[in-house]
Amino acid sequence: MELDYRQFPVLLVDDEPDILRAFTFNYGDDFAVLTAESGARGLSLLETHEPAVIVADQRMPAMSGTEFLERSMAIRPDAVRIILTGYTDIDAIIQAINRSRIYRYVTKPWESEELRLTLRRAVETFHLVRENGRLVEELRRANERLAAENAYLREIERPHEIVGDSAAMRSVLELIARVTGSRTTVLLEGETGTGKELVARAIHAGGPRRDHLFVAVNCAALSEGLLESELFGHRRGAFTGATEDRKGLFEVASGGTLFLDEISETSPALQAKLLRVLQEGEVRPVGENRARTVDTRVIVATNRNLEDEVKAGRFREDLYYRLRVFPIRLPPLRDRREDIPALTRHLLGRLARQVKKPIAEPSEETLALLARYPFPGNVRELANELERAVLLAAPGAPITDDLLSERLQETPGDGAAPSVLQHRTDTFEREEIAAALARAGGIKTRAAEELGITYRGLLKKMKRLGM
Repeated sequence: MELDYRQFPVLLVDDEPDILRAFTFNYGDDFAVLTAESGARGLSLLETHEPAVIVADQRMPAMSGTEFLERSMAIRPDAVRIILTGYTDIDAIIQAINRSRIYRYVTKPWESEELRLTLRRAVETFHLVRENGRLVEELRRANERLAAENAYLREIERPHEIVGDSAAMRSVLELIARVTGSRTTVLLEGETGTGKELVARAIHAGGPRRDHLFVAVNCAALSEGLLESELFGHRRGAFTGATEDRKGLFEVASGGTLFLDEISETSPALQAKLLRVLQEGEVRPVGENRARTVDTRVIVATNRNLEDEVKAGRFREDLYYRLRVFPIRLPPLRDRREDIPALTRHLLGRLARQVKKPIAEPSEETLALLARYPFPGNVRELANELERAVLLAAPGAPITDDLLSERLQETPGDGAAPSVLQHRTDTFEREEIAAALARAGGIKTRAAEELGITYRGLLKKMKRLGM
Protein backbone atom coordinates (compact mmCIF):
# COMPACT_ATOMS: atom_id res chain seq x y z
CA MET A 1 0.00 0.00 0.00
CA GLU A 2 1.42 3.39 -1.07
CA LEU A 3 2.27 5.76 1.76
CA ASP A 4 0.58 9.13 2.17
CA TYR A 5 3.70 11.12 3.04
CA ARG A 6 1.66 14.09 4.24
CA GLN A 7 0.58 12.02 7.25
CA PHE A 8 4.19 12.06 8.48
CA PRO A 9 5.42 15.42 9.85
CA VAL A 10 8.96 16.58 9.04
CA LEU A 11 10.65 19.08 11.39
CA LEU A 12 13.41 21.42 10.13
CA VAL A 13 15.52 23.28 12.70
CA ASP A 14 17.68 26.04 11.20
CA ASP A 15 18.62 29.54 12.37
CA GLU A 16 18.34 31.05 8.87
CA PRO A 17 14.77 32.28 8.08
CA ASP A 18 15.41 32.05 4.30
CA ILE A 19 16.28 28.35 4.67
CA LEU A 20 13.08 27.72 6.67
CA ARG A 21 10.95 29.49 4.05
CA ALA A 22 12.62 27.71 1.14
CA PHE A 23 12.20 24.31 2.81
CA THR A 24 8.48 24.94 3.44
CA PHE A 25 7.97 26.22 -0.13
CA ASN A 26 9.74 23.26 -1.76
CA TYR A 27 8.41 20.41 0.39
CA GLY A 28 5.19 21.70 1.95
CA ASP A 29 3.10 19.90 -0.67
CA ASP A 30 4.89 16.58 -0.03
CA PHE A 31 5.09 16.52 3.78
CA ALA A 32 3.50 18.13 6.83
CA VAL A 33 6.36 20.57 7.43
CA LEU A 34 7.19 22.00 10.85
CA THR A 35 9.95 24.60 11.31
CA ALA A 36 11.91 26.00 14.26
CA GLU A 37 14.48 28.78 14.25
CA SER A 38 16.56 27.39 17.12
CA GLY A 39 17.32 24.19 18.97
CA ALA A 40 15.36 25.37 22.00
CA ARG A 41 12.28 26.06 19.87
CA GLY A 42 12.74 22.68 18.19
CA LEU A 43 12.78 20.86 21.54
CA SER A 44 9.61 22.72 22.53
CA LEU A 45 7.87 21.59 19.34
CA LEU A 46 8.89 17.99 19.99
CA GLU A 47 6.94 18.07 23.25
CA THR A 48 3.68 18.70 21.37
CA HIS A 49 4.29 17.15 17.94
CA GLU A 50 5.44 13.72 16.74
CA PRO A 51 7.58 14.21 13.62
CA ALA A 52 8.65 11.17 11.66
CA VAL A 53 11.81 12.97 10.46
CA ILE A 54 13.92 15.62 12.20
CA VAL A 55 16.29 17.71 10.08
CA ALA A 56 18.77 20.03 11.83
CA ASP A 57 21.45 22.42 10.67
CA GLN A 58 24.82 21.68 12.25
CA ARG A 59 26.04 25.25 12.73
CA MET A 60 23.53 27.19 14.89
CA PRO A 61 24.13 29.63 17.78
CA ALA A 62 23.40 28.53 21.36
CA MET A 63 22.81 24.90 20.42
CA SER A 64 24.52 23.00 17.60
CA GLY A 65 22.71 20.53 15.37
CA THR A 66 24.49 17.56 16.94
CA GLU A 67 23.56 18.73 20.45
CA PHE A 68 19.94 19.28 19.42
CA LEU A 69 19.65 15.86 17.76
CA GLU A 70 21.21 14.18 20.79
CA ARG A 71 18.72 15.90 23.12
CA SER A 72 15.84 15.08 20.79
CA MET A 73 16.54 11.37 21.38
CA ALA A 74 15.04 11.61 24.86
CA ILE A 75 11.79 13.12 23.55
CA ARG A 76 11.24 11.37 20.19
CA PRO A 77 13.52 8.33 20.12
CA ASP A 78 11.80 6.77 17.06
CA ALA A 79 12.19 9.77 14.75
CA VAL A 80 14.64 9.51 11.83
CA ARG A 81 17.39 12.16 12.06
CA ILE A 82 19.13 14.05 9.26
CA ILE A 83 21.86 16.67 9.71
CA LEU A 84 22.58 19.58 7.37
CA THR A 85 26.06 21.03 7.10
CA GLY A 86 27.69 23.63 4.94
CA TYR A 87 31.14 22.87 6.27
CA THR A 88 33.53 19.99 6.12
CA ASP A 89 33.15 19.41 9.85
CA ILE A 90 33.90 15.68 9.72
CA ASP A 91 34.53 15.29 13.47
CA ALA A 92 31.15 16.80 14.39
CA ILE A 93 29.35 14.66 11.80
CA ILE A 94 31.00 11.47 13.04
CA GLN A 95 30.11 12.42 16.62
CA ALA A 96 26.50 13.02 15.64
CA ILE A 97 26.25 9.73 13.75
CA ASN A 98 27.66 7.79 16.69
CA ARG A 99 25.73 9.49 19.49
CA SER A 100 22.45 10.54 17.89
CA ARG A 101 21.69 7.72 15.43
CA ILE A 102 21.89 9.99 12.38
CA TYR A 103 20.21 8.46 9.32
CA ARG A 104 22.05 10.65 6.80
CA TYR A 105 23.88 13.94 6.44
CA VAL A 106 23.14 16.42 3.62
CA THR A 107 25.46 19.20 2.48
CA LYS A 108 24.27 22.76 1.99
CA PRO A 109 23.19 24.00 -0.41
CA TRP A 110 21.18 20.84 -1.15
CA GLU A 111 19.87 19.62 -4.48
CA SER A 112 16.07 19.87 -4.29
CA GLU A 113 15.03 16.51 -5.78
CA GLU A 114 17.81 14.66 -4.03
CA LEU A 115 16.67 15.96 -0.64
CA ARG A 116 13.05 15.16 -1.53
CA LEU A 117 14.06 11.56 -2.21
CA THR A 118 16.09 11.45 1.02
CA LEU A 119 13.08 12.69 3.02
CA ARG A 120 10.84 10.09 1.38
CA ARG A 121 13.28 7.30 2.23
CA ALA A 122 13.51 8.60 5.80
CA VAL A 123 9.70 8.55 6.16
CA GLU A 124 9.59 5.02 4.74
CA THR A 125 12.24 3.95 7.24
CA PHE A 126 10.25 5.48 10.10
CA HIS A 127 7.06 3.76 8.93
CA LEU A 128 8.80 0.42 8.50
CA VAL A 129 10.40 0.53 11.96
CA ARG A 130 7.11 1.51 13.60
CA GLU A 131 5.15 -1.15 11.68
CA ASN A 132 7.70 -3.80 12.61
CA GLY A 133 7.44 -2.74 16.24
CA ARG A 134 3.65 -3.01 16.08
CA LEU A 135 3.83 -6.47 14.53
CA VAL A 136 6.40 -7.63 17.09
CA GLU A 137 4.12 -6.39 19.88
CA GLU A 138 1.11 -8.14 18.35
CA LEU A 139 3.12 -11.34 18.05
CA ARG A 140 4.27 -11.04 21.66
CA ARG A 141 0.71 -10.57 22.86
CA ALA A 142 -0.51 -13.47 20.72
CA ASN A 143 2.22 -15.71 22.13
CA GLU A 144 1.27 -14.65 25.66
CA ARG A 145 -2.39 -15.42 24.98
CA LEU A 146 -1.47 -18.79 23.48
CA ALA A 147 0.80 -19.65 26.41
CA ALA A 148 -1.89 -18.64 28.89
CA GLU A 149 -4.49 -20.62 26.99
CA ASN A 150 -2.31 -23.73 26.90
CA ALA A 151 -1.42 -23.38 30.59
CA TYR A 152 -5.09 -22.96 31.43
CA LEU A 153 -6.01 -26.08 29.50
CA ARG A 154 -3.18 -28.15 30.92
CA GLU A 155 -3.55 -27.17 34.55
CA ILE A 156 -7.25 -26.48 35.02
CA GLU A 157 -9.41 -28.18 32.48
CA ARG A 158 -7.84 -31.47 31.53
CA PRO A 159 -10.33 -34.26 30.74
CA HIS A 160 -9.82 -35.81 34.18
CA GLU A 161 -10.85 -32.51 35.75
CA ILE A 162 -14.43 -33.19 34.58
CA VAL A 163 -15.66 -34.30 37.97
CA GLY A 164 -18.21 -37.06 38.26
CA ASP A 165 -18.38 -40.82 38.78
CA SER A 166 -22.10 -41.31 38.23
CA ALA A 167 -23.25 -43.64 35.48
CA ALA A 168 -24.40 -40.65 33.43
CA MET A 169 -20.99 -38.95 33.63
CA ARG A 170 -19.05 -42.15 32.99
CA SER A 171 -20.95 -42.40 29.71
CA VAL A 172 -20.02 -38.79 28.84
CA LEU A 173 -16.34 -39.38 29.67
CA GLU A 174 -16.29 -42.49 27.50
CA LEU A 175 -17.65 -40.53 24.53
CA ILE A 176 -15.09 -37.77 25.10
CA ALA A 177 -12.28 -40.34 25.06
CA ARG A 178 -13.56 -41.80 21.77
CA VAL A 179 -13.77 -38.48 19.90
CA THR A 180 -10.77 -36.58 21.30
CA GLY A 181 -8.18 -37.85 18.82
CA SER A 182 -10.20 -37.07 15.68
CA ARG A 183 -11.24 -33.84 13.93
CA THR A 184 -14.91 -34.89 13.86
CA THR A 185 -17.49 -32.19 14.47
CA VAL A 186 -19.08 -32.63 17.91
CA LEU A 187 -22.56 -31.53 18.99
CA LEU A 188 -22.90 -30.93 22.75
CA GLU A 189 -26.49 -30.92 24.00
CA GLY A 190 -27.71 -30.07 27.48
CA GLU A 191 -29.33 -27.51 29.71
CA THR A 192 -27.67 -24.21 30.54
CA GLY A 193 -24.91 -24.62 33.10
CA THR A 194 -24.21 -28.31 32.53
CA GLY A 195 -20.61 -27.68 31.48
CA LYS A 196 -20.71 -27.78 27.68
CA GLU A 197 -17.74 -25.42 27.26
CA LEU A 198 -15.76 -27.43 29.83
CA VAL A 199 -16.35 -30.58 27.76
CA ALA A 200 -15.38 -28.74 24.56
CA ARG A 201 -12.12 -27.59 26.16
CA ALA A 202 -11.47 -31.12 27.40
CA ILE A 203 -11.89 -32.52 23.87
CA HIS A 204 -9.47 -29.89 22.54
CA ALA A 205 -6.93 -30.32 25.35
CA GLY A 206 -6.81 -34.09 25.04
CA GLY A 207 -6.27 -34.19 21.28
CA PRO A 208 -3.56 -33.42 18.71
CA ARG A 209 -4.69 -29.77 18.43
CA ARG A 210 -3.91 -28.99 22.08
CA ASP A 211 -0.93 -26.74 21.17
CA HIS A 212 -3.11 -24.51 18.99
CA LEU A 213 -5.84 -22.05 19.90
CA PHE A 214 -9.19 -22.89 21.44
CA VAL A 215 -11.61 -20.06 20.59
CA ALA A 216 -15.10 -19.86 22.12
CA VAL A 217 -17.96 -17.78 20.71
CA ASN A 218 -21.46 -17.29 22.11
CA CYS A 219 -23.63 -17.02 18.99
CA ALA A 220 -26.51 -15.49 20.95
CA ALA A 221 -24.39 -12.61 22.23
CA LEU A 222 -23.79 -10.95 18.84
CA SER A 223 -26.04 -9.56 16.14
CA GLU A 224 -26.21 -11.43 12.84
CA GLY A 225 -23.95 -8.98 10.97
CA LEU A 226 -21.39 -8.75 13.73
CA LEU A 227 -21.33 -12.53 14.22
CA GLU A 228 -20.72 -13.05 10.49
CA SER A 229 -17.80 -10.61 10.59
CA GLU A 230 -16.40 -12.23 13.75
CA LEU A 231 -16.54 -15.75 12.31
CA PHE A 232 -15.52 -15.13 8.69
CA GLY A 233 -13.61 -11.84 8.83
CA HIS A 234 -14.00 -8.85 6.55
CA ARG A 235 -12.17 -6.67 4.05
CA ARG A 236 -11.48 -3.01 4.68
CA GLY A 237 -14.47 -0.93 3.55
CA ALA A 238 -16.85 -3.91 3.47
CA PHE A 239 -19.22 -2.00 5.76
CA THR A 240 -19.32 1.14 7.86
CA GLY A 241 -16.63 0.90 10.51
CA ALA A 242 -14.51 -1.69 8.66
CA THR A 243 -11.35 0.42 8.67
CA GLU A 244 -8.94 -2.46 8.11
CA ASP A 245 -8.79 -6.07 6.94
CA ARG A 246 -9.59 -8.50 9.74
CA LYS A 247 -9.30 -12.26 9.97
CA GLY A 248 -12.33 -14.19 11.16
CA LEU A 249 -12.23 -16.62 14.06
CA PHE A 250 -12.31 -19.61 11.70
CA GLU A 251 -8.92 -18.42 10.39
CA VAL A 252 -7.63 -17.42 13.82
CA ALA A 253 -8.45 -20.89 15.17
CA SER A 254 -7.12 -22.75 12.12
CA GLY A 255 -5.13 -25.71 13.36
CA GLY A 256 -7.06 -25.56 16.63
CA THR A 257 -10.69 -25.64 17.72
CA LEU A 258 -13.61 -23.22 17.36
CA PHE A 259 -16.40 -23.67 19.91
CA LEU A 260 -19.78 -22.23 18.85
CA ASP A 261 -22.11 -22.02 21.82
CA GLU A 262 -25.87 -21.57 21.40
CA ILE A 263 -25.69 -22.56 17.73
CA SER A 264 -29.50 -22.66 17.57
CA GLU A 265 -29.58 -18.84 17.78
CA THR A 266 -27.93 -18.33 14.36
CA SER A 267 -29.92 -17.07 11.38
CA PRO A 268 -30.71 -19.26 8.33
CA ALA A 269 -28.33 -17.16 6.20
CA LEU A 270 -25.46 -17.68 8.61
CA GLN A 271 -26.33 -21.37 8.94
CA ALA A 272 -25.81 -21.73 5.16
CA LYS A 273 -22.32 -20.24 5.47
CA LEU A 274 -21.48 -22.49 8.41
CA LEU A 275 -22.53 -25.50 6.36
CA ARG A 276 -20.13 -24.49 3.59
CA VAL A 277 -17.24 -24.23 6.03
CA LEU A 278 -17.98 -27.67 7.46
CA GLN A 279 -18.32 -29.26 4.02
CA GLU A 280 -15.60 -27.46 2.06
CA GLY A 281 -13.18 -26.21 4.73
CA GLU A 282 -13.33 -22.71 3.23
CA VAL A 283 -14.35 -19.28 4.49
CA ARG A 284 -15.08 -16.13 2.55
CA PRO A 285 -14.58 -12.86 4.45
CA VAL A 286 -17.28 -10.20 4.14
CA GLY A 287 -16.53 -8.04 1.11
CA GLU A 288 -14.10 -10.51 -0.48
CA ASN A 289 -14.68 -12.78 -3.49
CA ARG A 290 -11.84 -15.23 -2.84
CA ALA A 291 -12.34 -18.13 -0.43
CA ARG A 292 -9.66 -19.02 2.11
CA THR A 293 -8.86 -22.55 3.25
CA VAL A 294 -9.01 -23.29 6.98
CA ASP A 295 -8.26 -26.35 9.10
CA THR A 296 -10.47 -25.73 12.10
CA ARG A 297 -12.17 -28.31 14.25
CA VAL A 298 -15.70 -27.25 15.12
CA ILE A 299 -17.53 -28.09 18.33
CA VAL A 300 -21.04 -26.68 18.74
CA ALA A 301 -23.38 -26.57 21.71
CA THR A 302 -27.07 -25.93 22.27
CA ASN A 303 -29.55 -25.96 25.12
CA ARG A 304 -32.43 -26.43 22.68
CA ASN A 305 -33.68 -29.54 20.91
CA LEU A 306 -32.30 -28.98 17.39
CA GLU A 307 -34.61 -31.63 15.93
CA ASP A 308 -37.60 -29.61 17.15
CA GLU A 309 -35.98 -26.45 15.75
CA VAL A 310 -35.68 -28.16 12.36
CA LYS A 311 -39.34 -29.20 12.42
CA ALA A 312 -40.32 -25.65 13.31
CA GLY A 313 -38.33 -24.31 10.33
CA ARG A 314 -35.88 -22.34 12.47
CA PHE A 315 -32.82 -24.50 11.79
CA ARG A 316 -31.53 -25.94 8.52
CA GLU A 317 -32.01 -29.67 8.27
CA ASP A 318 -28.83 -30.22 6.22
CA LEU A 319 -26.74 -28.35 8.81
CA TYR A 320 -28.40 -30.28 11.63
CA TYR A 321 -27.36 -33.62 10.15
CA ARG A 322 -23.87 -32.26 9.42
CA LEU A 323 -23.48 -31.21 13.05
CA ARG A 324 -24.95 -34.37 14.50
CA VAL A 325 -22.02 -36.55 13.47
CA PHE A 326 -21.05 -37.16 17.10
CA PRO A 327 -23.60 -35.92 19.65
CA ILE A 328 -22.88 -35.87 23.38
CA ARG A 329 -25.75 -35.12 25.77
CA LEU A 330 -24.74 -33.72 29.14
CA PRO A 331 -27.02 -34.69 32.03
CA PRO A 332 -28.51 -32.04 34.32
CA LEU A 333 -27.13 -31.97 37.85
CA ARG A 334 -30.40 -33.23 39.33
CA ASP A 335 -29.91 -36.48 37.37
CA ARG A 336 -26.49 -37.07 38.91
CA ARG A 337 -26.91 -35.97 42.50
CA GLU A 338 -24.34 -38.51 43.63
CA ASP A 339 -21.67 -36.33 41.95
CA ILE A 340 -22.55 -33.23 44.01
CA PRO A 341 -20.26 -33.99 47.01
CA ALA A 342 -17.22 -34.54 44.75
CA LEU A 343 -18.13 -31.51 42.63
CA THR A 344 -18.51 -29.40 45.76
CA ARG A 345 -15.08 -30.39 47.09
CA HIS A 346 -13.49 -29.76 43.68
CA LEU A 347 -15.12 -26.34 43.25
CA LEU A 348 -14.32 -25.30 46.82
CA GLY A 349 -10.66 -26.16 46.27
CA ARG A 350 -10.52 -24.09 43.10
CA LEU A 351 -12.37 -21.15 44.67
CA ALA A 352 -10.14 -21.23 47.76
CA ARG A 353 -7.07 -20.96 45.52
CA GLN A 354 -8.60 -18.11 43.54
CA VAL A 355 -9.43 -15.99 46.60
CA LYS A 356 -6.35 -17.20 48.51
CA LYS A 357 -8.40 -18.31 51.50
CA PRO A 358 -8.15 -21.74 53.16
CA ILE A 359 -11.52 -23.48 53.46
CA ALA A 360 -12.07 -26.56 55.62
CA GLU A 361 -13.81 -29.71 54.36
CA PRO A 362 -17.61 -29.22 54.28
CA SER A 363 -19.64 -31.31 56.70
CA GLU A 364 -21.69 -34.29 55.59
CA GLU A 365 -24.89 -32.45 56.51
CA THR A 366 -23.96 -29.52 54.26
CA LEU A 367 -23.17 -31.90 51.40
CA ALA A 368 -26.50 -33.64 52.01
CA LEU A 369 -28.31 -30.30 51.90
CA LEU A 370 -26.68 -29.47 48.57
CA ALA A 371 -27.55 -32.90 47.19
CA ARG A 372 -31.25 -32.40 48.01
CA TYR A 373 -31.53 -29.18 46.00
CA PRO A 374 -32.52 -29.64 42.32
CA PHE A 375 -30.16 -26.89 40.98
CA PRO A 376 -32.12 -25.69 37.93
CA GLY A 377 -29.00 -23.75 36.92
CA ASN A 378 -26.94 -26.95 37.16
CA VAL A 379 -23.18 -26.89 37.86
CA ARG A 380 -22.98 -23.16 37.14
CA GLU A 381 -25.54 -22.45 39.87
CA LEU A 382 -23.68 -24.73 42.29
CA ALA A 383 -20.41 -22.91 41.53
CA ASN A 384 -22.03 -19.49 42.06
CA GLU A 385 -23.57 -20.67 45.34
CA LEU A 386 -20.22 -21.93 46.60
CA GLU A 387 -18.38 -18.78 45.51
CA ARG A 388 -20.71 -16.67 47.63
CA ALA A 389 -20.27 -19.02 50.59
CA VAL A 390 -16.47 -18.97 50.27
CA LEU A 391 -16.44 -15.18 50.35
CA LEU A 392 -18.62 -15.17 53.47
CA ALA A 393 -16.75 -17.95 55.30
CA ALA A 394 -14.05 -17.22 57.83
CA PRO A 395 -10.50 -18.31 56.79
CA GLY A 396 -9.94 -21.95 57.67
CA ALA A 397 -13.62 -22.54 58.53
CA PRO A 398 -15.88 -24.95 56.64
CA ILE A 399 -18.84 -23.99 54.47
CA THR A 400 -21.90 -24.30 56.72
CA ASP A 401 -25.62 -24.32 55.98
CA ASP A 402 -26.15 -20.75 57.17
CA LEU A 403 -23.72 -19.45 54.51
CA LEU A 404 -25.87 -20.89 51.72
CA SER A 405 -28.75 -18.95 50.20
CA GLU A 406 -32.23 -19.28 51.64
CA ARG A 407 -33.64 -21.12 48.64
CA LEU A 408 -31.33 -24.04 49.39
CA GLN A 409 -32.46 -24.05 53.00
CA GLU A 410 -36.15 -23.77 52.26
CA THR A 411 -36.55 -25.90 49.11
CA PRO A 412 -37.15 -29.53 50.07
CA GLY A 413 -35.95 -30.87 46.74
CA ASP A 414 -37.70 -32.26 43.67
CA GLY A 415 -39.89 -34.76 45.46
CA ALA A 416 -37.40 -37.61 45.54
CA ALA A 417 -37.62 -39.79 48.60
CA PRO A 418 -34.86 -39.12 51.15
CA SER A 419 -32.13 -41.72 51.37
CA VAL A 420 -31.58 -43.87 54.47
CA LEU A 421 -28.38 -41.87 55.09
CA GLN A 422 -30.28 -38.59 54.91
CA HIS A 423 -32.94 -39.91 57.30
CA ARG A 424 -30.25 -40.88 59.81
CA THR A 425 -28.57 -37.47 59.38
CA ASP A 426 -31.83 -35.61 60.02
CA THR A 427 -32.55 -37.75 63.09
CA PHE A 428 -29.07 -37.07 64.47
CA GLU A 429 -29.46 -33.32 63.88
CA ARG A 430 -32.81 -33.20 65.66
CA GLU A 431 -31.38 -35.03 68.68
CA GLU A 432 -28.30 -32.76 68.83
CA ILE A 433 -30.35 -29.56 68.55
CA ALA A 434 -32.88 -30.74 71.12
CA ALA A 435 -30.10 -31.64 73.58
CA ALA A 436 -28.36 -28.28 73.06
CA LEU A 437 -31.63 -26.41 73.61
CA ALA A 438 -32.27 -28.37 76.79
CA ARG A 439 -28.82 -27.53 78.15
CA ALA A 440 -29.30 -23.87 77.20
CA GLY A 441 -32.66 -23.69 78.91
CA GLY A 442 -34.42 -23.10 75.60
CA ILE A 443 -32.37 -20.02 74.76
CA LYS A 444 -31.59 -20.42 71.06
CA THR A 445 -28.62 -18.05 70.95
CA ARG A 446 -26.82 -20.12 73.59
CA ALA A 447 -27.74 -23.37 71.87
CA ALA A 448 -26.40 -22.06 68.54
CA GLU A 449 -23.14 -21.01 70.21
CA GLU A 450 -22.76 -24.47 71.76
CA LEU A 451 -23.42 -26.16 68.40
CA GLY A 452 -20.87 -23.90 66.69
CA ILE A 453 -23.32 -22.34 64.23
CA THR A 454 -24.95 -18.94 63.91
CA TYR A 455 -28.33 -18.09 65.42
CA ARG A 456 -29.75 -17.68 61.91
CA GLY A 457 -28.30 -21.04 60.90
CA LEU A 458 -29.96 -22.72 63.88
CA LEU A 459 -33.34 -21.25 62.97
CA LYS A 460 -32.96 -22.51 59.40
CA LYS A 461 -32.06 -26.00 60.58
CA MET A 462 -35.01 -26.11 62.97
CA LYS A 463 -37.37 -24.97 60.22
CA ARG A 464 -36.05 -27.58 57.79
CA LEU A 465 -36.30 -30.34 60.38
CA GLY A 466 -39.81 -29.32 61.43
CA MET A 467 -38.79 -28.39 64.95
